[in-house]
Amino acid sequence: MVDYCDISCETGGFAEEKDQAINGLFGVPRFRDSPKTHIKAENRQIADAQLNNSSYSSEVPGFSPATEWVRAKTTDETLAIKNNAIVKDPSLQPAKIYSSMPRNFSEMKTGVLLINLGTPDAPDSGAVRRYLKQFLSDERVLDINSFGRWLLLNFIILPFRSRRSAKAYRKVWTPEGSPLLVYGQQLTEGVRQKLQELGTPVVLGMRYGNPSVGSAIEFLRKEGCDRILVLPLFPQYASSSTGSAVEEAYREASRHWNTPHLQLLEPFYDDERFIEAFAAVGRPYWEQQPDHVIFSFHGLPERHVQKSDYTGEYCLKQPNCCATLCDANRMCYGAHCHRTATRLAEKLGIPQERYSISYQSRLGRTPWLRPYTDQVIAEMPKRGIKKLVIFCPAFVADCLETLEEIGMEAVEEFKEAGGEDLQLVPSLNSHPQWVEGVASLLRENL
Repeated sequence: MVDYCDISCETGGFAEEKDQAINGLFGVPRFRDSPKTHIKAENRQIADAQLNNSSYSSEVPGFSPATEWVRAKTTDETLAIKNNAIVKDPSLQPAKIYSSMPRNFSEMKTGVLLINLGTPDAPDSGAVRRYLKQFLSDERVLDINSFGRWLLLNFIILPFRSRRSAKAYRKVWTPEGSPLLVYGQQLTEGVRQKLQELGTPVVLGMRYGNPSVGSAIEFLRKEGCDRILVLPLFPQYASSSTGSAVEEAYREASRHWNTPHLQLLEPFYDDERFIEAFAAVGRPYWEQQPDHVIFSFHGLPERHVQKSDYTGEYCLKQPNCCATLCDANRMCYGAHCHRTATRLAEKLGIPQERYSISYQSRLGRTPWLRPYTDQVIAEMPKRGIKKLVIFCPAFVADCLETLEEIGMEAVEEFKEAGGEDLQLVPSLNSHPQWVEGVASLLRENL
């Protein structure tokens, strides 16, 4: 159990205006749906502590060594606690820590579902049209009224975009198939081998296209998996990617009479393993000393990030709203992107004045997150920047948006604007350090 809690996590925080804090993962780190310790404070002294076991009915008791450990401490002392400090306390018997976990988890066979966005089955207009129809019919992607979405999709997007997108896909298609699918399968196989000693099945599902999330869950059920760890392969949270993938996983799981227990892993935008892996891929490019580095993330309509701000007063309304994570923007895609870029720059030693953050792949005329990558690239030569390196850390696998949009179109546009050299940093794909990083994320929850 000490190994299980080897990564130190903050236990939570207190709301000043309330006398209770409903947070704190004691004994089980980084479980979004794990039992949490409810703490009651009176005059900044811990008066009571109980486990929230509502998610697990009678499987989890309302107390544990963790709840007893915090009693009589002050709130300041409690805020300083790291979860693994509890496990390592010599006064506790490690075996009792298991009382903070559902007892039957250890008896369930667990499978792993990796989810990525998706890809057409072939680089032709028919296959691309089918893919785009499924993708853009998602109300989390095109979040407008259903009739407007139907008109836009069937009379504007599909008739014109399908053929143009198919042409772009043909530029990046490999003999093995779509790069996104090929790299996804390689990652899945690598992780499967890493977890082989645990006997854990690992399968890839695509939110749109094939292999579907439904077929992936069906495979895991046939393998006898009653518990499924779901890892959406989107580093930064967005309702149109992570949110949609999670919704689809629950929808497909609910089709089974014996519904499997789904456990979701959190977005990993600042997880050390993700940052280390991307830094390892990008370090050779930074060591060539380019004039400037761009961290280009997939774009998102401004209204999407504004909807993620439950206060309605922070996202895109406060200056530098994405620069620092806070309660109001904790689910904000833009804030997650800024955090990823900052962590990568720090890891690689890139000075703040030598890098920029921008957003690509916008669609339509409504405002999207700014600045736009294509416009930033066009301005670089005017600033005397001739050698440019671009990271795309919203993607864990190379795809149309990285290989064609940046690796081909942006290179051409940069040179036309007077630039000399633009290099795209490859995505994580099936890099050994990323394979081990994903396996490590999963091991913490197995």
